[in-house]
Amino acid sequence: MTDDVRRSAGALGSILVIIPTYNEADNVAVIVERVRSAVADAHILIADDNSPDGTGKIADELAEADSHVHVLHRKGKEGLGAAYLAGFRWGIERGYEVLVEMDADGSHQPEELHRLLDVLPGADLVLGSRWVPGGSVVNWPKSREFLSRGGSLYSRILLGVPIKDVTGGYRAFRRHTLEGLGLDEVASQGYCFQVDLARRATHAGFTVKEVPITFVERERGTSKMSRAIVVEALWRVTAWGVQGRLRRLFARRR
Repeated sequence: MTDDVRRSAGALGSILVIIPTYNEADNVAVIVERVRSAVADAHILIADDNSPDGTGKIADELAEADSHVHVLHRKGKEGLGAAYLAGFRWGIERGYEVLVEMDADGSHQPEELHRLLDVLPGADLVLGSRWVPGGSVVNWPKSREFLSRGGSLYSRILLGVPIKDVTGGYRAFRRHTLEGLGLDEVASQGYCFQVDLARRATHAGFTVKEVPITFVERERGTSKMSRAIVVEALWRVTAWGVQGRLRRLFARRR
């Protein structure tokens, strides 16, 4: 562990906020500044998928100016899940004790990060939730809200996961939690990546808690949500649910 990481260690230990980027030139400097203001001790890893709009260059400039900012340059656009997995491995190798998922576009408000960290001493994973009392979304069309609520409900029922916001991506993990999830076996992306990690954490017996957040739709740039991401989530969740039910059925017959 480096001296910089030791100096940032508090009651929870050293904190790394992982921010995947692809064409986020309008947002990356703003989100870094907000994180640094919200949780001064936290370190930030910008995992850039070779953005053609120059996001990676801006990230390098931020890192040169601030020892708490780091950049992981990736070879190309491989999806949200792959970027987070690379970020998790980078952070674990360098001894960070808490690893946070956060979007680059400001929809996950850095000013609310303390809510997740305040609960983490009594949990292995804390989720920022839009669908628990006190949680909300801002500037979303009803169709998007229906899709998100429906996806969480479908996943919760089919997978037996007692989490209200299964698809949410604002999360704080303890390092030992990530090390116990079998990350080498995770291949899913987008919504499905978040469902997969929540499913693995719950089934592994880790303590998972949710805290309310206000999710704000991005003001700059383009959303990465696509029909392909939704379709992948649907079929993977269905497959996991069927496999789980079959395993339980066979176990009862033995």
